[in-house]
Amino acid sequence: MSRSAHPAGPRHADVLPEGHYSAPAADLNALDPKVWSHTVSRGDDGVVRVGGIDVKQLAEEFGTPGYFLDEADFRERARAWRTAFGHDADVFYAGKAFLSRAVVRWLHEEGLNLDVCSGGELATALSAGMPADRIAFHGNNKSEEEIRTAVEAGVGRIVLDSFQEIVRVAHIAQSLGKRQRAQIRVTVGVEAHTHEFIATAHEDQKFGIGLADGQAAEAVRRALALDGLELVGIHSHIGSQIFDMAGFEVAARRVVKLLAEVRDEHGVELPEIDLGGGLGIAYTSEDDPREPHEIAKALSEIVTRECEAAKLRTPRISVEPGRAIVGPTAFTLYEVGTIKPLDGLRTYVSVDGGMSDNIRTALYDAEYSVALVSRASDAEPMLVRVVGKHCESGDIVVKDAFLPADLAPGDLIAVPATGAYCRSMASNYNHALRPPVVAVHDGEARVIVRRETEEDILRLDVG
Repeated sequence: MSRSAHPAGPRHADVLPEGHYSAPAADLNALDPKVWSHTVSRGDDGVVRVGGIDVKQLAEEFGTPGYFLDEADFRERARAWRTAFGHDADVFYAGKAFLSRAVVRWLHEEGLNLDVCSGGELATALSAGMPADRIAFHGNNKSEEEIRTAVEAGVGRIVLDSFQEIVRVAHIAQSLGKRQRAQIRVTVGVEAHTHEFIATAHEDQKFGIGLADGQAAEAVRRALALDGLELVGIHSHIGSQIFDMAGFEVAARRVVKLLAEVRDEHGVELPEIDLGGGLGIAYTSEDDPREPHEIAKALSEIVTRECEAAKLRTPRISVEPGRAIVGPTAFTLYEVGTIKPLDGLRTYVSVDGGMSDNIRTALYDAEYSVALVSRASDAEPMLVRVVGKHCESGDIVVKDAFLPADLAPGDLIAVPATGAYCRSMASNYNHALRPPVVAVHDGEARVIVRRETEEDILRLDVG
């Protein structure tokens, strides 16, 4: 799919083609467990609860907008991935989805490793006590300072993304008297069935070293020749929000072929293969993601089959779920401000957040669900577009959904499945204050990332 967009964003109040949106659910009070975290439920009083606390209490104590993260659900999902892959594989949580020191501690306690892609993410991981040897450092343009910090800390692997980086990491490691474990990220020419802007394995993109033109084989040759590097494997990542395993099968076949070429040319069987992340979650009831045990079984069978055909020992598999763990565990809570019905089109519902706390709808044309959560309603459904308070016509949180027709200013609505990338990509556009992240667990709620204040913004403005 190709996409072009006007710099000012989509045209305001475009007429929707017939069939653009799904029919309303039979019961607008129902909460689909596919898109909400596991402890979310609607009480007899009509108010939605998470971790045993109702949203009106959360809004009163912590304000809106806010991200409310179900700690029990996060831990359960992390544990499911660890269990599914067992002790013969490694699960690296992709920190770019959402990272905080509390999350790092949860990951450590649940036995997961951590993938970071910046100096800031690395600092967060180390400050929260994640053992350095359980950290992988990613990124297509790591600075010398970031590399030096990672090598000094003793990170378990650095994923090499270019010829320059191979030399740079080797030189820095050697200057520190170390031999750094590393993988080479290759682009395998597989474009996952996802939005063009987040597909990352086809040739025309910034990540990795090309496989088809022999560059990846040359990168392996150079890495093996450098004393500062211990090359342990090949890394591949084919995209994001993927439901179909076919892309992983093609990618694994091509990576295993490279491993066989390395064995034949250099007499070395690299012991690791990382197939990346990108597994999808349910943002709406129409999405149908796979369970971790299904993914683990499928990936293991694919790699084993391809290695047997190439007469290779099966390498240790790594995967990098981020969104698949944290995405479904949180929702964003908003207060309704203004409501504008447009005759014959839809009703615009404005909330006290917007693209500053969820840029994905504007950036990727992402789809979300939404529900009235501060009360139940038997009113007829109305087609709505949930929008923010920013000075952009593209400031859309939920493009098209149904809410009760008696929705009123002051009501609380929630958008589920916002645990991944929403807080990570949040901004101060229009000098908005980034919302807090509040962890809820067994009837208790605590701030793990506090709400920004105007003082925070002014403190950075040195005049």
